[in-house]
Order: sequence, then structure tokens, then C-alpha cells
Amino acid sequence: MEHDYGVHVNDKRVLRICRAKDIRSTVKYASHSCTRHASNPQYIAENLLDRQFHADKPNEKWLTDVTEFKWYEGMETHKLYLSAILDLYDRRIVSYVISERNDDPLVFRTFDKAAAANPDAHPLFHSDRGFQYTHRAFHQRLEKAGMTQSMSRVAHCIDNGPMEGFWGILKRERYYGKRFTSKQALFQMIQSYICYYNTRRVQRNLGVLTPLEKHYSYLVA
Repeated sequence: MEHDYGVHVNDKRVLRICRAKDIRSTVKYASHSCTRHASNPQYIAENLLDRQFHADKPNEKWLTDVTEFKWYEGMETHKLYLSAILDLYDRRIVSYVISERNDDPLVFRTFDKAAAANPDAHPLFHSDRGFQYTHRAFHQRLEKAGMTQSMSRVAHCIDNGPMEGFWGILKRERYYGKRFTSKQALFQMIQSYICYYNTRRVQRNLGVLTPLEKHYSYLVA
């Protein structure tokens, strides 16, 4: 309210109104990662990030992951996969790609989009040990871009906590409790939400700014 309209409202008052109107938050569903760990990884990096989720400037630390969505056509269940890269400084989504296949091109295209849009960026690049990220060709992409690779330990999702947190925010606010009956509707939801998240959704840990406001405030400082 204060960010968009200049109206200050105390948190406790909002809570009282929500209780009076029986407004509740979305139930948090159990997380089912779609990560497929490589049976024979070509490259494994150390966990250089080491849960240090603070960054002093944009493009210092990037996190990435892939998550799964479902849509339904009659009795058939279909899937879409979202690959994204998140900047730890401003929590903006640097790039993303949506695909019907969870494969190497999905992750490689996501990285290529981020690198092309930020040619001077040389961040620490952190992921889990999914099969795409342990591919030698992906490591070579990072080296060519002057980035340092970091990977979570096996079975330690918290090592990539902020990225997992973004998946949770997206799904609680736009996906859980809904049934999508077309690929286009699901695709458009994901696209529109990421735009909303980057440009309109304020975050307290960013000083009640949106990710892009936080990003641009650093650039003009």
C-alpha cells in the first residue's frame, strides 16, 4: 500500500482485517523437485557458495534451477518445465526459459540468455547437481563467460535455498489450488508472474522495493 499508493498501514491492522474477512494464505504444498541427478556426472564443482546468500552488488552471485508444472487435457497429464536464473543481490529473475522437455537445451538456453543480456557479468554461478549442470559442455560455457561454478551438496536443498524459495512463492501465489487445462494458459501464467515479480512485487528484505527497483537503485548510486 505505502509503496504503490503512499498509504501507510500497520501490519497488525492488516492481520486483523484478514482474520475478520477470513482471508488466509495459500497452503504450502510439499516440494517435489524435478531434478534428475546425473548417474555419471562429467563435472562436479565444490559448494563455493556455502549458503552465503548475501551479495554486495548485482551479478555477483547467480543461482539457478529447474522446476515442473502440470496441465491437463481430459484424462491426460502434460508437463512444462521452467528453468530460471536468480540474482542474489536484488532477487531478480535474470533470465528464464519454458519448455516441454527437461533437457540440456532448456538449461543451456537459459544461461545463454542471461550471458547475452549481461555480457560484463562474471558471477559465482550456483546450482544443484542436476544432470544438465554437471555436463562438461555447460561447464565450458561458464568458463568461456568468465564465471565460477558452484554446486550444492547431494540431498541438501537448502544449499540453493533462495532459488527454492522463489519456486515456492510463484507456485503458492499463482499455481497451487488451480487446474490449468491448456499449455497456453499455463505458459502465460508463468510469463506474467515473472514480469509481476520483477517489476511490481515488493520485498521487505529489499527495503520494500521490487527486484528491478533494487537493481536500478544500485546502478544510479
